[in-house]
Amino acid sequence: MLPQKTHTLIVGAGIVGLTLARELLASGYEDILVVEKEPQLGAHASGRNSGVLHAGIYYSPDTLKARICIEGNFLMREYCRQKGLPILEKGKVIVARDTSEWPALEELYSRAKKNGAKVEMIDEQQLADIEPNARTAGKAMYSHYTAQIDPKAVLEQLKHDLVGSGQVNVVTGCQLEKIKGSHIALTTKGEVSFERLINAAGAHCDKIAQALGIGHHYRLIPFKGIYRKLKKSAPYTVNGNIYPVPDVKNPFLGVHFTRGIHGDVYLGPTAIPAFGRENYGILKGIDSEGLSILLSDAILFGVNPKFRSVALSEPRKYIFTYFFEDARKLVKQLSPDDVEPCDKVGIRSQLVDWTSKEMVMDFLVRSSGNAVHILNPVSPAFTCSMALAKHVVKNFL
Repeated sequence: MLPQKTHTLIVGAGIVGLTLARELLASGYEDILVVEKEPQLGAHASGRNSGVLHAGIYYSPDTLKARICIEGNFLMREYCRQKGLPILEKGKVIVARDTSEWPALEELYSRAKKNGAKVEMIDEQQLADIEPNARTAGKAMYSHYTAQIDPKAVLEQLKHDLVGSGQVNVVTGCQLEKIKGSHIALTTKGEVSFERLINAAGAHCDKIAQALGIGHHYRLIPFKGIYRKLKKSAPYTVNGNIYPVPDVKNPFLGVHFTRGIHGDVYLGPTAIPAFGRENYGILKGIDSEGLSILLSDAILFGVNPKFRSVALSEPRKYIFTYFFEDARKLVKQLSPDDVEPCDKVGIRSQLVDWTSKEMVMDFLVRSSGNAVHILNPVSPAFTCSMALAKHVVKNFL
């Protein structure tokens, strides 16, 4: 049931919203309400990600992502251990598809060391000891701190802890429709007055921010991540994670192999421009906003070479041959017959600064009046969530 009033209203019960509620509770706040438009937790990014806890490798050292990724990784690991939640700690290898990728691999190594990650450059024999089926051109990098968890189990445990405190109410199936004045929220379950609002609405965060007069020069562009799975009958497997060397100028990491917490080995994701914030199918999830997203995509295609590269290369990965070819370059053995379809699909809702037409590469936290907005909460937001919550509560509340 929706209360008539609350001190702090958090919009969105994804990982960012729930960890913010947890940090507020730990900091002495009381009377917290979290509203979630879906009937269950984890319907979108927080429950559809690969479950990888990242290790601060990819991010420019001057970013918030770089400063809090390792801390967030360690905090989430400790939480899972304390609560008895599953965690797989096998690390990750980043392999070079050819020697031309060595300079980029060295740049990743340098970034990782600056960001506090435990990484080492390894040769082909050392790689074979860690991931027997991985292949590389002469050298690779091993990340010790990369791990996997079960995202939905974490969300449910957080909700259980929060509700059990007696100070936090989590109401699902409750969509924010409008903010009246500065202290009343109109939802699909009625009105609630609040003293402070935290916008943790994920793929819809920009809409709420703009409704409250902030962030009008940002647009959200969705990208679709599709996956496939390695059949359990395949004569080879993956122990942890096998990633390619990415283009660090773009926020996408390329098709890779990840062993899930329950034993499934996933291949993916792609980064295909989507036409809806929840466009998980071919047409499913495309709404009245689809045309404006298409127009924004067309503008970016014309003026942003990085976006144009993604838009030209990624959509073809709907076709199995192209998807398979990307994955095959990372391993010694991979047969098309050993790869099967997968219903796992995610959306990366990427913020774009429309003034510069550049994709925003870092988390953004902005405040306006009695509201705080968590913008661009994309990967590694799950990894960083507990550290991000500490950052927000300390600096914005």
